Amino acid sequence: AEKNSAMEGWGADLRIHGVDFDEARQEAERVCAAEDGHLVPSFSEHLVRGVATYGAELLDAVPDLDVIYVPIGMGSGATAVSLARNLAGSKADVVGVVSQNADAFAKSFERGEVVETDTANTFADGMATRVPHPEALRILKENLARVVSVSDDEVADAMRLLFKTTHNIAEGAGAAATAALMQERSAQKGRKAGVILTGGNVDSGWFAKVLNGQTPEV
Repeated sequence: AEKNSAMEGWGADLRIHGVDFDEARQEAERVCAAEDGHLVPSFSEHLVRGVATYGAELLDAVPDLDVIYVPIGMGSGATAVSLARNLAGSKADVVGVVSQNADAFAKSFERGEVVETDTANTFADGMATRVPHPEALRILKENLARVVSVSDDEVADAMRLLFKTTHNIAEGAGAAATAALMQERSAQKGRKAGVILTGGNVDSGWFAKVLNGQTPEV
C-alpha cells in the first residue's frame, strides 16, 4: 500500500487488479493493447542491462567472491548478475533464491522447462511469481549453479538480521538472498559470499511485525 501511494504521489494512474503479480501483468498487457499504451515488462533486455550494473559494481569491489546469492522474481536480477559474472571472468557460483510458497522458477529450473504454479502466497511479494519468463529461464538454466528455496520465516529472520547488523531495511525479496546464505552457512563456511539486497519496499505494518519477531501472513 505504501509503495502504491508513492507511485500515485509521482502522478501514476494506478490500477489494482487481481490477487498476484501474474494476474496484474496480464491485465496490464490487456490495458496497454486496448489503450495503445507502452508496456514496460518485468523482464527485458534493457532491464537486464540496467540491473547488471550492480552485479558489475559488486564484482569490481569484491572480485574474489566464491558465491553470490540473488533472489528470483521474474529473473532480471539473477540473469543480470550471472551475465555480469561471465563478463568479469569471475568463477563465483551464482545461486538463485525463490520462496517456498512461490517456487515456479525452482520447479522450472529442475525440469528445464516452464512450470506454472497455481499460487504464490508469500509476503516476499517481489518473488511472488507463478509463471516464469521463458527467456529468463533459458539464461538461468545455463548460468546458475542451483536454486535455493527459503521459507517466509527464514526471510523474516533475515530481515531482522539485516536491520540489526547493518541498519538496512530489506523487503521480503530483498532479504531472501541473506536467508539462503543463512540456510547454507555450514556448506559455505570458509568461502567468500555475496548477497544481493534488492530493495526496501516493505510496508511499515509488515516491517513492525517482523521486528517484533513475527512473520507476516498473506
